[in-house]
Amino acid sequence: MNHWQNALDNALQAAERGFGVFPLSRNKVPAIPSPHDKGHDCRGLAECGTFGHGVGDASTDPDVIRAGFEQARHAAGYGIACGAGPLPLIGVDLDRKNGTDGCATLNQLATEHGFTVPRTVAVCTPSGGFHLWFTGPAGTHIPNSAGRLGPGIDVRGTRGYLVGPGSRGKSGEYTIHPSVSEPTVYPIPEQLLQLLTPPARTVFRQPVRPSNPDNGGRVLDGLVRVVTTAAEGTRNDRLFWAAAKAWAHVRDGHLAAGDVEAALVSAAVGVGLGEGEARRTVASAQKGAGA
Repeated sequence: MNHWQNALDNALQAAERGFGVFPLSRNKVPAIPSPHDKGHDCRGLAECGTFGHGVGDASTDPDVIRAGFEQARHAAGYGIACGAGPLPLIGVDLDRKNGTDGCATLNQLATEHGFTVPRTVAVCTPSGGFHLWFTGPAGTHIPNSAGRLGPGIDVRGTRGYLVGPGSRGKSGEYTIHPSVSEPTVYPIPEQLLQLLTPPARTVFRQPVRPSNPDNGGRVLDGLVRVVTTAAEGTRNDRLFWAAAKAWAHVRDGHLAAGDVEAALVSAAVGVGLGEGEARRTVASAQKGAGA
């Protein structure tokens, strides 16, 4: 079987339904490495016209998708961007391995918080778990997380992605659950959305230089992209580098500490790093920066 052609065909079908897609390798990571030097500030394919931005390459344009796959002839799957658009996709990843059962954890949460899990699109993973697809309200920031809701539950939201059905990883194929007769993506239950969304916090910011009041936000966006476009094997190093730069801006009063940790950890989890590992790396960089 030509896994590349199969992945491309499935990606184009997903794009027809309005999902932004981009090619993945058999390791479930972006198939096209970043063309930029470390620390390059780029908002993705739409800005620079070059592939290699991970989820920043996601598109619904068939010509763009085909061009990306032509550049990644080793691709065996495709990613679906989460957390963007008028009805942002939210992925709830239920692991069932190593003694954990994300399905049981979700059912327990549903009982405790009084909601019913709708029969939304469910994708079977090669390890025996499931990806549940939901839509969320436009403009809502959904942090990526691993295990924060409970054992066996990971969440893919802003700047995150899901492995699309029809993709093939090292352990096997991702397939639509056989019970799904009509692939409808249902809105996420309100109670579950509240669990995924961090409570609003009051952050005491030091003054930003009035000559450029938006500088801090742009800097943090650029450092987040350093993490989200990192090639496999370099992600933790690039996270540390980005965090060290960010903490230096915190020390100088251009960024808020809470914003830095939340943004960089969320970005790292979205590209496959464990949440605990990401938090340790960010904390280590903070110590080194003296922030």
